[in-house]
Amino acid sequence: MAWTRRYDDAEPQRVNRWLAQMGVCSRREAEALIADGLVSIDGATVEDLGRKILPGQTLTLADRAEASLGGQLTAVLHKPVGVVSGQPEPGQTPAIRLLTKDALMGEAPTIPDAQTRLAPLGRLDMDSRGLLLLSEDGVLAKAVIGPESTLDKEYLVRVTGQLTEGKLKQLRHGLRLDGRQLKPAKVTVVGDQRLRIVLNEGRNRQIRRMGELVGLTVTDLFRVRIGPLQLGDLPEGRWRTLTAEERSRLLSN
Repeated sequence: MAWTRRYDDAEPQRVNRWLAQMGVCSRREAEALIADGLVSIDGATVEDLGRKILPGQTLTLADRAEASLGGQLTAVLHKPVGVVSGQPEPGQTPAIRLLTKDALMGEAPTIPDAQTRLAPLGRLDMDSRGLLLLSEDGVLAKAVIGPESTLDKEYLVRVTGQLTEGKLKQLRHGLRLDGRQLKPAKVTVVGDQRLRIVLNEGRNRQIRRMGELVGLTVTDLFRVRIGPLQLGDLPEGRWRTLTAEERSRLLSN
């Protein structure tokens, strides 16, 4: 699925600069795509590296450009409880250690080794499980966890404690952590002592701390979605690579 976007800013802008601002790629990467004839505006191939896009015009990246930009490894992992997302303390197991050939679902361009540097794009604490992205793709990292990211994250949460409408209202809006107001959250009851929580931010252990503020204890936290990316039926402890189409959708949100 080719990446397509209409340019609606008031003033013309260089194509490479706009693509970088949109988080699609770096300026240098954009220039390489133009040089390879993989960028078009209103159906016409862009040939000038200094070309500007005008208000109302539509830019499209060829499918081959998407595949090129998605060449850096991004792993989609179903993280189990007891595994840490980032740097482990002594005796802890880091998530990257689960990215083995035996645990791979499908194919991967490479299997991470001790020299591979994959950063978690939105951490899950050791006591939580579910969807975790590990990536060497800086552009994707900006789209998922950068300060301007608009991707929401969805969790299924089991709690102990009395669930009341008042507590649900507080969870949805009105709580403060570390002296700062939290953004509104979507919180719905989906079963006995089970909640579905959708967040547009990711403070440290946010859901567990939100629960504590209203007298609830989180006993299970399961992330099932990051933006348009669903965990789906990926088994616990297994991983697969992010597809070019999935990367495009994450960048387009």
